Amino acid sequence: MGSLDIIILLVAVILIFQKLRSLLGTRPDTEITRTKISEESAAKIFDMIVKEAEKQQQTAVEKDSVPEENMSDLDKTLVKIPGFNKERFITGAKRAFEIIVTAFSKGDTETLVSKSLIKKFQEIIEKRRAEGISAETDLIGFDQAEITAAKISKNDIAKITVKFVSEQVNLLKNKDDEIIEGDENFIQNITDVWTFERCLTSTNPNWLLVSTKK
Repeated sequence: MGSLDIIILLVAVILIFQKLRSLLGTRPDTEITRTKISEESAAKIFDMIVKEAEKQQQTAVEKDSVPEENMSDLDKTLVKIPGFNKERFITGAKRAFEIIVTAFSKGDTETLVSKSLIKKFQEIIEKRRAEGISAETDLIGFDQAEITAAKISKNDIAKITVKFVSEQVNLLKNKDDEIIEGDENFIQNITDVWTFERCLTSTNPNWLLVSTKK
């Protein structure tokens, strides 16, 4: 039985189960007895389908899992991070990249950045402001986003490094809004290597950007 079939059956049984429950107390005693019996049957079927769904899900997990001896060193580290999902992390990292790059170009600080990195960003932002320079960044999209390294320290600090290859249009303008660097018609292919950090013993699920390299 496929997962779609299980879902359809679950929905059908739930609807039947709810319908039977709504009938209780609205029929003569003999009909109530028959309804209770039908309700118990529906409940048993529902329970069987749930157990089958759980069994199917467990089988799928076991099928997709890779024996530790066949894992790369990177994956061996990643599986030690509670609840970690590589695809979900990459999606979040790409979103963070977009938010942080956009915020930085506008001269804003970002809560997804560590305090030490915020200080570094602020120094660049303040230098530009003092010189009357403004920045504009248009992130077109990603050509690549992959985890290249991961490690967990003895004090349960996890660090994951992601390589981003993105297409961007970057401009620097002077106080007269004249372009002094970049070309608004030229799309750059830029490689960035970012490292994110999270304390595994903390209740805060957020990963913070702690390092950026070109």
